[in-house]
Amino acid sequence: MTQLASSYDPKTFETELYDSWEKAGHFKPSGKGEPYTILLPPPNVTGTLHMGHAFQQTLMDALVRYHRMRGYDTLWQVGTDHAGIATEMVVSRNLALEGKGQTRDSLGREGFIGKVWEWKQHSGDTIERQMRRLGTSADWSRSTFTMDPQPSEAVIEAFVRWHEQGLIYRGQRLVNWDPVLKTAISDLEVESAEEDGFLWSIAYTLDEGLSYEHVERDADGVETLRETRDYLVVATTRPETLLGDTAVMVHPEDERYAHLVGKSVVLPLTGRRVPVIADDYVDRAFGTGVVKVTPAHDFNDYQVGVRHGLPMINLFTPVAAINDNAPERFRGLDRYDARKAVLGELEDLGILVETKAHKLQVPRGDRTGQVIEPYLTDQWFVKMDELARRGLELVEGTDGKPGAIGFVPPNWINTYRHWMGNIQDWCISRQLWWGHRIPAWFDAATGACYVGRSEAEVRQNNALGAQVVLNQESDVLETWFSSQLWPFSTLGWPNPQAMAERGFDRYLPSSVLVTGFDIIFFWVARMIMATDNLTGKIPFKDVYFTGLIRDGQGQKMSKSKGNVLDPLDIIDGISIDDLVAKRTGGLMQPRMVEKIEKATRKEFPAGIAAHGADALRFTIAALATHGRDIKFDMSRAEGYKNFCNKLWNASRFALMNTEGAAFTGVPSPRTDAERWILARLAAVSAEAQGHYANYRFDLLAQCLYEFAWNEFCDWFLELSKPALNASDAADAHSTRHTLLYVLEALLRLLHPLTPFITEQLWQQLAPRLGLAETTLSLRPYPTAAEFQGDFAQAEADVEWLKAAISALRRVRSELNVAPSRLVPLRLLGGLELDRVRVQRYSASLSFLLKLDSIQWLDDAAGTPPAATAIVGELKLLVPLEGLVDLGAERARLDKEIARVESEKEKSETKLSRFTDKVPPAVIEQERVRLVEWTAQLAGLVEQRAKL
Repeated sequence: MTQLASSYDPKTFETELYDSWEKAGHFKPSGKGEPYTILLPPPNVTGTLHMGHAFQQTLMDALVRYHRMRGYDTLWQVGTDHAGIATEMVVSRNLALEGKGQTRDSLGREGFIGKVWEWKQHSGDTIERQMRRLGTSADWSRSTFTMDPQPSEAVIEAFVRWHEQGLIYRGQRLVNWDPVLKTAISDLEVESAEEDGFLWSIAYTLDEGLSYEHVERDADGVETLRETRDYLVVATTRPETLLGDTAVMVHPEDERYAHLVGKSVVLPLTGRRVPVIADDYVDRAFGTGVVKVTPAHDFNDYQVGVRHGLPMINLFTPVAAINDNAPERFRGLDRYDARKAVLGELEDLGILVETKAHKLQVPRGDRTGQVIEPYLTDQWFVKMDELARRGLELVEGTDGKPGAIGFVPPNWINTYRHWMGNIQDWCISRQLWWGHRIPAWFDAATGACYVGRSEAEVRQNNALGAQVVLNQESDVLETWFSSQLWPFSTLGWPNPQAMAERGFDRYLPSSVLVTGFDIIFFWVARMIMATDNLTGKIPFKDVYFTGLIRDGQGQKMSKSKGNVLDPLDIIDGISIDDLVAKRTGGLMQPRMVEKIEKATRKEFPAGIAAHGADALRFTIAALATHGRDIKFDMSRAEGYKNFCNKLWNASRFALMNTEGAAFTGVPSPRTDAERWILARLAAVSAEAQGHYANYRFDLLAQCLYEFAWNEFCDWFLELSKPALNASDAADAHSTRHTLLYVLEALLRLLHPLTPFITEQLWQQLAPRLGLAETTLSLRPYPTAAEFQGDFAQAEADVEWLKAAISALRRVRSELNVAPSRLVPLRLLGGLELDRVRVQRYSASLSFLLKLDSIQWLDDAAGTPPAATAIVGELKLLVPLEGLVDLGAERARLDKEIARVESEKEKSETKLSRFTDKVPPAVIEQERVRLVEWTAQLAGLVEQRAKL
């Protein structure tokens, strides 16, 4: 290993280290120890690594590295998802940009799929390269793509089995239809928002010359209108769909229309007769209490149509143009052009009663942004009721017993329960070309449908000769159908040989799923149901739901807002011009481009400096609270880059002070400073393991940061200097051993979060400690038992020493005494233990505080004017003569008195508010603090009086 560089520069070693880990096979399962498995939520093959990916993958990698170091047989299963709709959109867009005139339709199914495979190879490789740059310690030899042969076999098997069980069926149902993509999409892919629209009131003439007495009353019940009408007034926000009406509807208890139920009206513009029906769905208080029923174009109307056996008339083509079921003059018109035409004719006929502004919920596709149509079409569905019952049971538990799957944080079970209790049958077919083609074949002559694992199996099972022409279903399965099989399709299911080779029985269920709460329905619930039904196992033992990454102002990161942060830009750095180009690339509106550029240059005037992967990873861990939203502040990343730099410099100090030394085994500490740091190391090791167990990465990062920065770098390195520079060779040797030993343990503690810098530093330390391992990643994770000893007295003594040093350094700083200037120290009061400690640590105090003498005073009488610090009952006095002017010291004491008074009042307030629910230990701790603040205040007031 080369000499450790004088400054921390992650670019010089991160990539090299990762290559060495991967080539050595450190990320592969060992086959030894208890299995620990994590499934990577497979990123879409269309994309690149974004902050959400980086966030979750960092936490997953920390868990995998931690358990690997603890001796578990770790498997991190990675891969990518084919992302049907998204991929077709991207490839179609790329074809248009190429300008060769090629389109999805002109290429045909096979030609277009060939283009998609080319794109997949490029994008999939990009994602994996980026994951490596982040430090992902996954077994890349097992990387799986959802369209690979093995998962494709699993998809076919799952479909056939569910069809045989009666869980999959084909039927004509109303679905969400995207007229741009020309495919059905799920409810979860629809985003509804309130928009401005209109409510049109239309007169439907009663058939057979019928009429009725129409009465209107105001809010007080006073009659305002009475007239005879031969029509019903119907209000609608979609007048074009009246061409597909099959009924008008009133409430069964509405006396105004009771005599008309069973009669008919003449449907405007068509001449069709449709019945007047009664149904509880109608709100009598809304409008006239009469509504139109269009079963093929409204989800609520569809249910009414099913209940009443109404015809289902589909008006639209797949691109939302009017089809041949409408009068000829409207055919071929786009839905909104048809609306204008319908309204125009209604107005000409004098039956457009009213038009008024109206707010309404408009459903749009989350990918295209187009208004979604309820569309009646033949689709494939999964029956969800029994699957959902079992899926809820596995999480919620039964008969007072907890569920087999735990949610972290546990409150997400409420969201899960609500969705599972209101679930609808799942439409799994998509009218796309890219994806798993549905394993169903239709008899070209009879239209009969057969499901099987292959055409050959279909022919054999159904005794269909070669003369029977079979055509495979053109639809593909939606992406989430294959993704739900991820926990076991990646482990070889259903092929027995592949299952044995990939460790199906050993690695399923996985240990924990780390994912965002936003796909709890898309993916988590479906994996639970599918794994249970098809394998009899659970997919994972825990689900840790992370929050969603937002920018520093709490805004969602998006291309349109220009606030996206690329994790690789934080790792490697990017110039401001390149950052602006990246954020504005592809945006068409000049005003938007200008706005984003201005904001970006203001936020990052010099671009983004290179922080390295470790600083980004530590930042992510520190931000990983159990909240819903996580603000990513770049200043935090800068702070943790400084942390890495601090660790680097501390390691250089240790290496320089142990040059030529060699140690083996556990040190036998001779000094209290060594005993103290070993006690603190034991405590932080135990604390770290607890935080891993509870998925509290934020608390983990905090405790490791405080130990590394404050206790090791700031205090132990300082406290070790007297021994390292003293004439006692035995103390110096012991301190050097402990220095390297604790640093090595600290690197092990930090390694799962910051693998690169810790490995680079460890490689320098390992030879001096005689360690046999070739990599830090295979060293055992520290446990408290490694460092425990009879160190309680040393801990207390060193904490006293730290308090004394801190107090006197504060005095020196406030008096503006030069660091190199020697000052006298006078001691007054205190306990016998204070005298013992002063005697014991006189050399350390003199060395670290630049003291020219230490002298005890017998009593307060006649003490010279001095700056005072108080530790417990001991007063530490620095005579002011020749050091500072007395006016400045009076001001300093006044400031210190105010500070201590404030702390004393806080303690008193806490004690006054404590209830009987507060643990006794907490109350006693606060009482001790109050006593200490009171003693300090008395001493300071006494000293101030002397001045």
